[in-house]
Amino acid sequence: MEQKVVDVIVVVALAASFVAWLYFRSRERQRRMEVVHQERMAAIEKGIPLPELPFDPPKHPPQAPDPRTTLLHGIVWTAFGLGGVVTLLLTGRTNGGPAWWPLPVPLMFLGIGLILYYVLASRRR
Repeated sequence: MEQKVVDVIVVVALAASFVAWLYFRSRERQRRMEVVHQERMAAIEKGIPLPELPFDPPKHPPQAPDPRTTLLHGIVWTAFGLGGVVTLLLTGRTNGGPAWWPLPVPLMFLGIGLILYYVLASRRR
């Protein structure tokens, strides 16, 4: 029963933190709109022409992804796979149980595949 209470507390805390985040985000937007309103009212009093009211700041256009990220991901996945294989080989079988060392091999092959993709794609350019 204690474990269920702890789980409920964790879920309630996560939900409360999400609601708090939404509240503070809306308060910041409201404060920003109040500042813009005050600036516009001051401009109207001075007789300055006003541009359209920006509700949200303009978003920057997305940048092209760095082609080296594929190589970086390949190196990381290969290292994870190789490290897992080495770790499971060093720990060895326990009490004649099954060999677990082949489990991280797909991660290693994923990394090698990403590295090969980077090499082949960079040769095409």
